[in-house]
Amino acid sequence: MEWCSTTLSFSSSTPILNFQSPKFPKRNFCQKISNPTLPKPFLQIYAKPHALIYEQNSTRISPRTHRPSISAKSGGQSWDLGRFIKTLYFFNGPPSPAKFFDFLVGKLSSPSPSESVMGTSDIVLVAGATGGVGRRVVDVLRKKGIPVRVLVRNEEKARKMLGSDVDLVVGDITKDSTLIPEYFKGVKRVINAVSVIVGPKEGDTPDRAKYSQGIKFFEPEIKGDSPEKVEYIGMKNLIKAVKNNLGLRNGKLLFGFEGESYKQLSWGALDDVVMGGVSESTFQIDSNGSENGGPTGVFKGVVSSANNGGFTSIRTKNFSEPEDLSAYDGLEFRLKGDGRRYKVIIRTSPDWDALGYTIGFNTEKGKWQSIRLPFSSLRPIFRAKTVSDAPPFDPSNVASLQLMFSKFEYDGKLNETFAEGPFELPVSSIKAYINDPITPRFVHVGSAGVTRPERPGLDLSKQPPAVRLNKELDYILTFKLKGEDLIRESGIPYAIVRPCALTEEPAGADIIFDQGDNITGKISRDEVARMCVAALESPYACDKTFEVKSVIPFSEPFTVDPENPPPEKDYDIYFKNLKEGITGKEALQQNPVPV
Repeated sequence: MEWCSTTLSFSSSTPILNFQSPKFPKRNFCQKISNPTLPKPFLQIYAKPHALIYEQNSTRISPRTHRPSISAKSGGQSWDLGRFIKTLYFFNGPPSPAKFFDFLVGKLSSPSPSESVMGTSDIVLVAGATGGVGRRVVDVLRKKGIPVRVLVRNEEKARKMLGSDVDLVVGDITKDSTLIPEYFKGVKRVINAVSVIVGPKEGDTPDRAKYSQGIKFFEPEIKGDSPEKVEYIGMKNLIKAVKNNLGLRNGKLLFGFEGESYKQLSWGALDDVVMGGVSESTFQIDSNGSENGGPTGVFKGVVSSANNGGFTSIRTKNFSEPEDLSAYDGLEFRLKGDGRRYKVIIRTSPDWDALGYTIGFNTEKGKWQSIRLPFSSLRPIFRAKTVSDAPPFDPSNVASLQLMFSKFEYDGKLNETFAEGPFELPVSSIKAYINDPITPRFVHVGSAGVTRPERPGLDLSKQPPAVRLNKELDYILTFKLKGEDLIRESGIPYAIVRPCALTEEPAGADIIFDQGDNITGKISRDEVARMCVAALESPYACDKTFEVKSVIPFSEPFTVDPENPPPEKDYDIYFKNLKEGITGKEALQQNPVPV
C-alpha cells in the first residue's frame, strides 16, 4: 500500500507550496507504508525550527531569489505575496492578473453565491415491472403515493399495461450499455422483480395462462435469455448501475485508512495568508499514528491572530468528478481530539472562493472518537456570514472538503476553544454514512429452492420442478443463487424475498416465513408485492434472506369476499423474527454445486 500527501514546506526566506506542475520541479509525495522510515522533519516558522513536515527525495525551489513581501501594520509581521500566489495556484490553477484582480475585488463585494441545485426525489425503481410480481409492485407503490420509475425492455407493452403516464426508462439489465446513468437520477431504492422466463414446452396462451397458474406442472423450458445472462450477469449490471444511488450500509470512504481500504485525497493548506495573516498549517501522513498503530492523516500547524489573521485549514483540490453523496445522511470523521472546536466546510461549486456549507464540532482531548456531521445541520456560509437565501445543500454534487481551525465561527461569533500556537489533529478517515436504523435499499424477488439442487440427503420427489430440473433448465436455481450472492456482497442494504410457487390468488391468506431454504408451498403474487414494498421501510428486513408461503395447501384455492376483504398485514411482525446470515447455503458448504 502506498500513501501520498500534499504539504506546504517553508524555508527561512519564504514559504513554498510544493506540488507537481509543468512549471515547477516534480516532488515525490509517496512512500511505502510498509517501510515507514522517514528523514529528519523540519519546518521553519518565524526563523525558528518546528517539527511539522516530513520531506523525502524532494527537489526544492531555490530560495536564493528574494521574494517580495508586504509588511502588515498590525503586529509588524510580513505577509508573503509569493506564498499567497502559490496558494491560489494550488487550488485555482495557474495565477493570472485577471484571477488575482477578481479575487481582490470579490473580497470587498457583498456575497453573491451562485449555486445550482438538481432537484431529486426518493424514487423507487422497479425492474421487471411488466412481470407478474413487478406490475403489482408498481400498483402498490402508486397507491401509497411513493414516486416510482420502471425499467423495462418493451416500452409499448409497459405503457399498455401500466398506463401512459408511467415514469419509464427502457433498458435491458443483460446489456450493460443500455443502463444509462441518467436513468437512475433521483433513485434511492430498488425493487428487482426481473426473472428468467420459463414456459411450457408445449406452448402457452398469449397471456401466459398456464404459467400464471403456478400450481399445475407443465414440462418447462427456458424462453429467451439464459439464466446465467439474466440472473447473474444481469444482476451484476443492475447493481453496478444503482450502487452509487443506493449507498453502502457501512458508508462510503472518502479519505483515509479503514481496514484494508485506503482512499487518498490531494490536500493543501489554505490559511489566513489569503487575508493577510501569518498562520501556517500542513497535512501529512503519520505511518504509525492511528489508534491501532497503523497510518493516519494529521492536520497540524501554528495559528496566529497577528495581522488580523486567526485561522488555518486544509482543503482538498476539487475532485476530478463531483462526489454524489445523495444516498447518505452526513460525514463521519474518525479522529483524535485535542479539546478544540473545528469546522468542516463542504463546497458544491468548483470555484475556490464559493459559498461553503459549514458545520462546527467539538473534540475531546486525547480521545479517539467518531464525529458525525449530518448534512441537515449544514449552514450556508459565504465570507464568514450566513447566507439566508442560499439554495439548500446538494449532496449529489460535492466538489471539495475543507477542515478548519479558526478564531472565528460566523456572523461575528468567536470560537471559545481558540488558542494561538501549535495544534495537531490526527484524522484517520472521512466517510459518508447512513443514519440508523438502516432499511433495505435493494429488495430482490428470488425463489425458494435456490440452494437445494444436489443438496445431500434431499428427497427430490418432494421438491418443486425447478429443483428436480435445475440442470435441464440451464442451472436456473444455481444462477439465481449466484445473483443473490452478488447482492449480499455489494454492501448495499438489502432484503431477499424467496417466494414458493407463485399464484394468481388474492392476498390475504395467513403466511409462513422461514429461513434456510426448506419449505414448499404456494404464495400469492399480490402478497409478495405487498411484502416487498413493506420491506423497503422496515429495519427488521435489512440484510435478511427468507422464504415465504401461504398456509393454504395446493389442493385448496384461496378466495376473498370483495365486500369483506381481510385487513392488510403488518409485515414487521414477520420481519422481526428473521436473522441475518441464514441463506440455506450452510448445507452446501461441504458439497458445493459445480457450474
